[in-house]
Amino acid sequence: MNDTPRRIDILAFPDVQLLDVSGPLQVFASANELSLASGASAPYTARVVATAAGEIQSTAGLGLFAQPLPTADQATDTLIIAGGRGVHAASKDAAQVAWVRERASQCRRVASVCTGAFLLAAAGLLDERRAVTHWAHCEQLGHRYPAVHVDPAPIFIRDGSVWTSAGVTAGIDLALALVEDDLGRALALDVARELVVFLKRPGGQAQFSATLSLQKAGDRFGDLHAWIAENMAADLSIATLAERAGMSERSFVRHYRAQTGVTPARAIDQLRLEAARRLLGDTSFPVKRVAARCGFGSEETMRRSFLRSTGVTPQAYRERFSAGGRGESEGESSHGTLTHD
Repeated sequence: MNDTPRRIDILAFPDVQLLDVSGPLQVFASANELSLASGASAPYTARVVATAAGEIQSTAGLGLFAQPLPTADQATDTLIIAGGRGVHAASKDAAQVAWVRERASQCRRVASVCTGAFLLAAAGLLDERRAVTHWAHCEQLGHRYPAVHVDPAPIFIRDGSVWTSAGVTAGIDLALALVEDDLGRALALDVARELVVFLKRPGGQAQFSATLSLQKAGDRFGDLHAWIAENMAADLSIATLAERAGMSERSFVRHYRAQTGVTPARAIDQLRLEAARRLLGDTSFPVKRVAARCGFGSEETMRRSFLRSTGVTPQAYRERFSAGGRGESEGESSHGTLTHD
């Protein structure tokens, strides 16, 4: 371990999301505490910085004390951009955007939490890169910055030296991943245990509910989705769904995709997976029975769907997420985030 602490600067602004700042800060603070307790030196020096030093008001009503932006002679290892309501005003501040662009070029890596991705995108740092933000803002990010390859599913994404994370608590996942990248799995796992969180969320789980995502798209197919939820094991072919919606098959497919952003077949697969996850976690039904109730047709079909979507089998998912499960152990943790180098 290098004896020189890595400097972590977390950029804040008025109306910043409190947990976007405090979550990562606590991860780095815990890494310091655990390192000192083991006789090693503190690996990080973390601080909150802002264009206007002093008290920054968060959206939670709690003030944060921010230090001035570091000058050119003050090296920063990692720059983290927090999110929050105020990020859109910050993204329109030409001086702040220019500072982020320049500072990022001097850092080993740069990251964003939640809607902090908008400020990174405004600085051009996400152009032609995969990125994620809070699921409710992914569409807006892609529309405003079409050069960004927005992937709404992962908890966080690493694309080279640029890291982005999903909403709010995902900043903790991101910070743990940064600690692991710097100092190894053992210390990162100790920090996760100290904070009583997963080091890596098992199963590659997405950051949002498929049901909520479809509902967010509008209510045009709300009744249809409610019927699907009650009839998972039924015939959910395009012909059946189109008839329920009172449309021709061609018209139904076109309107459904325009409204929800996914094909009917993809939506059914997502809804069945979500229903299966719920049953695996909340009941003791045999996996074969869960597969039948959710309309997969066979246990093997559900298994393939789980592996394709989450990277783990239904049984492994149950062991990690069921109310009576044993949780994650060091020897069998699954990578719960999607990364790209």
